[in-house]
Amino acid sequence: MEKYDLIVIGGGPAGYAAAMRAIDFKKSVCLIEKDRVGGAGLYNGALSSKTLWEMSQKVYEVNEATQHLRKEQFEFSWEEVKKTLEEALFERKFHYSCHIKLLQSATEKQYFTYERGFGKLLNENEVEITRSNGEGSKTIYGENIILATGSTPRKLPHIDVDEKTILTSDGIESIKDYPKSLVIIGAGVIGCEYATIFSNFGKTKVYIIDRQDRILPFEDEDVSAMVADNLIRKGVTIHNNAQLERIEKIGNEVEYELSYPDGRSEVIRVEKALLSIGRTPNLENLGLENAGVMLSTRGVHVEDNDTVTNIPNIFAVGDLIGRIALVNMGEIEARYTVERIFSETPVKKLNYDNVCTIMFLRPEVALVGMNEQQCIKQNIPVKVVKLDYSLISRAIAMRRTQGFIKIIVTNDDEMRILGMRVIGEHASTAIQAIGLLIKMHEPIETLSELIHPHPSIVEGIQECVRMLLNRSLFKASVFGDKMACYSLVDGKRTPLERL
Repeated sequence: MEKYDLIVIGGGPAGYAAAMRAIDFKKSVCLIEKDRVGGAGLYNGALSSKTLWEMSQKVYEVNEATQHLRKEQFEFSWEEVKKTLEEALFERKFHYSCHIKLLQSATEKQYFTYERGFGKLLNENEVEITRSNGEGSKTIYGENIILATGSTPRKLPHIDVDEKTILTSDGIESIKDYPKSLVIIGAGVIGCEYATIFSNFGKTKVYIIDRQDRILPFEDEDVSAMVADNLIRKGVTIHNNAQLERIEKIGNEVEYELSYPDGRSEVIRVEKALLSIGRTPNLENLGLENAGVMLSTRGVHVEDNDTVTNIPNIFAVGDLIGRIALVNMGEIEARYTVERIFSETPVKKLNYDNVCTIMFLRPEVALVGMNEQQCIKQNIPVKVVKLDYSLISRAIAMRRTQGFIKIIVTNDDEMRILGMRVIGEHASTAIQAIGLLIKMHEPIETLSELIHPHPSIVEGIQECVRMLLNRSLFKASVFGDKMACYSLVDGKRTPLERL
């Protein structure tokens, strides 16, 4: 029986990162993937959807800039969109396939083995591999095992998903042309991103079904409202407080019926439907029961802020544990786990307080740390500062002044940063430094005298910090509608006196 220091089941972003980090420690590792290396980080996920978003942004920006010229609308055919998407996927797929082949033929061959097949736990050390090409199976032994099988789009038993008319994110990119109309069930990040993409292209009438009173309900109301207003401005219909009573295929179309708290109901027919209600960990046929691995309500059970299961040599990372379903988090959890197993020195536990994320909307939204409603829920007294994009030179130069920067700090003299929200052009460029300061538990004073590039969006962060310190370039007493500084204690907002 072949023996390895580490067996990794799943070759998505987390599993691949785990295998590569094990090679750094010169440990023998076997990576098992049943389908395609790269997982949802490459196929039907992060790379593919963001490629679509980038293309749709170009279309929208050109048409927005030239609308006063009364020229014919610029557009990409769906064939051109698909071609670009396939090129992007091929490029990244090529990286993975070449890397694996070269690893297996280079000096690292003594450390790395790749198996194409389905991995199943037989006990706490043995894994059965059923090869994808139908050439039988074999059993291998691992001193340690990392489970990284990812997740798939969540479905509902009463909705017949055929990935042709009623689709999930696994099927939406395989459509043959722009749908004339599309209803999106679910108003979270993925649903709003696809609403942005198809409304940007300008070829599809988009509807969003939202059970709550606003989209992106986990975010602060000012963020949610700006995203919603922009979607509505582009012709998207948002069904707030809507209960989906039924949805069914009728011929080549989809008909859905909604009811509302006030007793109203409506029936609408569209060409396609996209089910976007979250993701489900891939647990089937993993053999968890054979090894005695416990489950939680979210997925595989792991210790708080860690990745070890109840079986000491078996670990779980990424979407499988249902903590934060992001490519970057899966990779970090995987790398940390390998370091935890093989490092000769103690490894610091994972910290989820400074996770940087982006919502690819219009305008884009960048997040790190806590938001206001989380502080209220946890009864954490804070100070909040908010600066409108219209006061930032780079935003003015780009003629993109819609948006704001909001920083949340502790309500004390130290004013340690707890979180930040940026919505607007180049939002994603502005969060990394804040994420680092949160991790380092540094106060805002560190940012106040940095020399930022000019003009840049990150200068807005510095102005926010200076507002908190009462040193701002512009004064809130003059630009009260563009600058806000207040405390938030016991859910009560109180303006802070500023010059």
